[in-house]
Amino acid sequence: MFEVISVDKAREKILQYLNKKKIEKVYFSEALGRVTAENIYSPMNLPPFSRSTVDGYAVRSSDTIGASESLPALLNLKGIIEMGKSSDIAINSEEAMGISTGGMLPENADAVVMMENTDSFDDGSILINESVASGENVIWEGEDIKSKELVLKKDHVIREQDIGALSALGILEIFVYKKPTVGIISTGDELVSPEEELTPGKIRDINSWAIKACVEKAQAIPKFYGIIQDEQDEFYETLTRSQIECDLVIISGGSSVGTRDLAAKTINDLGEPGVIFHGVSVKPGKPTIFGLAQDTPIFGLSGNPVSALVTFDLFVRPAIRRLLGLKPYDESEQVSARITRNLSSKGGREDYIRVSLTRKNDGTLEAEPILGESGLIFTLVEADGIIRIPQNTEGITAGESVQVFKRGVIK
Repeated sequence: MFEVISVDKAREKILQYLNKKKIEKVYFSEALGRVTAENIYSPMNLPPFSRSTVDGYAVRSSDTIGASESLPALLNLKGIIEMGKSSDIAINSEEAMGISTGGMLPENADAVVMMENTDSFDDGSILINESVASGENVIWEGEDIKSKELVLKKDHVIREQDIGALSALGILEIFVYKKPTVGIISTGDELVSPEEELTPGKIRDINSWAIKACVEKAQAIPKFYGIIQDEQDEFYETLTRSQIECDLVIISGGSSVGTRDLAAKTINDLGEPGVIFHGVSVKPGKPTIFGLAQDTPIFGLSGNPVSALVTFDLFVRPAIRRLLGLKPYDESEQVSARITRNLSSKGGREDYIRVSLTRKNDGTLEAEPILGESGLIFTLVEADGIIRIPQNTEGITAGESVQVFKRGVIK
């Protein structure tokens, strides 16, 4: 019989062994949601030139001092700056140049008068009906960011606006933490692939495909190794190959105590440190395994679909997030709700109960427990999330507020 540890202790042990993150270079437009593996600095001033923020006239602010509608300043129009073109003309005292929003400020100009505050004449002169201060209606070169200034710090999660900033600076490739490749192995003599007809005693492989979806949702790359039989040599060969080719491996099945329990034995056979723990005080998911083979983390999850998916969320998802450079636990995936009925729990273990969520007219959420065995996949299909009953409590009382770990979109 294996020795069980608490959920918190299991999580602590997992993260303790996941400090090595791989790095890769990606194109900036494909970096959304990725985590920077180094500081990123600006290669240039942005904007790269001083420019106007309005349509109007570029002027020397000193030429507009005291200007008003009753006493306008008279300036000579020297020309017009075309959009998207360099301005190689300088204005002198009492001169102005027409400019559009975003246009490059000519040399010696330090302000822009808005078009509606001017009058123009056919002889090329203009009246300025309002004074402007230096820098008014202007964005200076480097005002947004200066060359060699920090753009994004290491361990920053790339957002939509960051993609725009990288584009503006012409930073085409950046270093981020690599998406881990996750090997998925299903084991069991009773399993067949989804496209096969069922014969007596056989069931279709649920876990491989459900776990694949979980891996993809966690932003990792799944790699199938198929269904293997409960036979030592095949198990050893497949696990050896997967731990070499992948950054993390998940075995579904083979983690329940019994004569055909091969997962823990095979992990140990692959070398030190081997199995780190085998058994967690949690329902569902008590026989969960975690170990390492040549620094590759290996998880053994129960063959029961509900148990496999719940323990994926508890243990595997945080491990994947750590390898991605993210915080292991995402609090945004939790919502508060009121439980609709009493729930009892056995002391000394954590219980995770499936619930469906209903939004009431006042905007609050109610959580209705969905009870059933851990082999019943449709109890998860009906569920919007799961709730936790802590290890040292005897249950939850109807009407009590609970935290729901979401497994989908709440309607």
